[in-house]
Amino acid sequence: MKRFFQNNHKTIWYLRNFIPMILFPAANFYLLQAYICNPWESMKVPIQFLNIYLFELLMLVFFFLFGRLKWSLRLQSIFFMLSGLADYYVISFRSAPIMPWDIYSVGTALSVADNFQYTVERKTVLVTLGFLALIFAESIVTLDIRSGRRFPDRFRLRPGTAAASRSGRKRAAILRVIGLAASIGLLCSFTHTLHLDSTIRRYGIYDKLFTPTVMSRRDGIPVAFLIELKYIAVQKPERYSARAAQELLSPYQQPVGDTGRRPNIIVIMNEAYADLSVLDDFTTNEDYMPFIRSLMQDDPNTISGYLNVSVLGGNTANTEFEFLTGNTMAFLPQGSVPYQQYVKQALPSLASYLKELGYETIAMHPYNSTGWDRNKVYPLLGFDAAYFIRDYGKPEKIRKYVSDKACYDKIIALYEQKAAGGPLFIFNVTMQNHSSYTEDFDNFHPGISVEGSSSKALNNYLSLIRLSDEALAGLIEYFSEAGEDTVIVFFGDHQPTDSVVSAIWKQNGKSGSALSREDADNRYKVPFFIWCNFDIEGAHDIETSANYLGARVLEAGGLPLRGYARYLLELSEAYPVITAIRAEDAAGESTDISDAMDALNDYAILQYNRLFD
Repeated sequence: MKRFFQNNHKTIWYLRNFIPMILFPAANFYLLQAYICNPWESMKVPIQFLNIYLFELLMLVFFFLFGRLKWSLRLQSIFFMLSGLADYYVISFRSAPIMPWDIYSVGTALSVADNFQYTVERKTVLVTLGFLALIFAESIVTLDIRSGRRFPDRFRLRPGTAAASRSGRKRAAILRVIGLAASIGLLCSFTHTLHLDSTIRRYGIYDKLFTPTVMSRRDGIPVAFLIELKYIAVQKPERYSARAAQELLSPYQQPVGDTGRRPNIIVIMNEAYADLSVLDDFTTNEDYMPFIRSLMQDDPNTISGYLNVSVLGGNTANTEFEFLTGNTMAFLPQGSVPYQQYVKQALPSLASYLKELGYETIAMHPYNSTGWDRNKVYPLLGFDAAYFIRDYGKPEKIRKYVSDKACYDKIIALYEQKAAGGPLFIFNVTMQNHSSYTEDFDNFHPGISVEGSSSKALNNYLSLIRLSDEALAGLIEYFSEAGEDTVIVFFGDHQPTDSVVSAIWKQNGKSGSALSREDADNRYKVPFFIWCNFDIEGAHDIETSANYLGARVLEAGGLPLRGYARYLLELSEAYPVITAIRAEDAAGESTDISDAMDALNDYAILQYNRLFD
């Protein structure tokens, strides 16, 4: 046996190094995917091989970069173990995986990271232990089984050669550079191939960007990530030119609908506020939103219904962007955040338009100013001032967030301090109902419970909604007696994550991983209303989307409508709902947003012009 090892040491060297180069990257892929699903159940075999090929390329990049097989294997495993854990928690918190655009949101994510409760499932522990075992195996894989001495796993010209001479080291360095360039080139070529329609068809790749979690499960986390890179740049719409945009908007420049009224406008975008009854039936010990429900159903001076948004469980700033600008996420990459990626100069918005009409414009958010870059974006949108957590003094808190009531008290204070007769526009983003919903606090005592469910997250969430209802009743009561005309707009930014609503599905025999199209669409509906303390033509059960709501506010308040706002109101008659997920026409026919792009191309031209040109 000893003679066998002595005579075949080169062959053994190749086997002990090249076999791990093939097997360990594949193990990395299966362990990474196991954090979110069973790849053998959710993925086609050819797509599994695409992911394994990608991992082999990444291993080669590491190998030629560091020149050590052991380190290339270990670093790859460590990286994917950490990224897999991160993806697992991101999906838990916002029901969507990490996407390329999240690099712009790292600061915001870190600022709220300590607000979540990090629980670990048994499966997650086992996968992490699997990674640790793999890292250990990669550390000892190059041991010589005869004597315990290590085989030379460094990159050299040939096995067993010391390459001590200067020329030998130079040749080895040149080969490493060539190898690194070649492996990076192959990686880029592979990414380009994934972006081809022919590849999507050949392998049956799932490319529905509006369901990124399904995409990660069916295509694999790494391949899905690379496919999404295709959309990181915003392409010009078909037939786009600045002149085309100008011609499209020219028929709408004449102001219409001006009543001469300049009411105060107070907008409440309530964090994670939703009426979960849109998902399915469930029974609570008492109504969790009695005031808002009565306002939306019975008040004659209220326009109300359901607002369709483009995000779920997070990315609050995107609903904010759609409402304030009239633009839609439908024409932007799925998962992108315009506040952080695209708003780099002055952008027309509801705030800038009202400022032209003589309004004082104020933005409010009782949390960190740097969240979603709001401190940079608000001035570009035309706000005169912005108030963040440091400006609230010592407000009332529920759990660890400033309460809705404290937000409304500050709104009232600003109203009372303003110059008499000077119209005021306030845009307030609340924090009270931010996740997570499973922790216990001395200053929060849940009062709502769902019959037949022991879900702590669901009961706590609905109890917070009940507190929001009470606080809003106080705000409406105050302004119903105010001496100046006032419009109050209220809507949620998105529904809570699957971890909150899964108990409702369970009671109704449904699963979040196998929803009907209608059930999936309902996950993007939140209540909205426009209430006035003066007489208007009320309307209820309206179905609309966030991009239209700003124009509807102007119309309800009797302010002049021109340009983009007029265009949007006309478009809403043909397409009442436009989101990053779907479009719904006047006949109530709902389609994937991708299928409506041709019909919406004029809208895309106008938006591109406003946002980028």
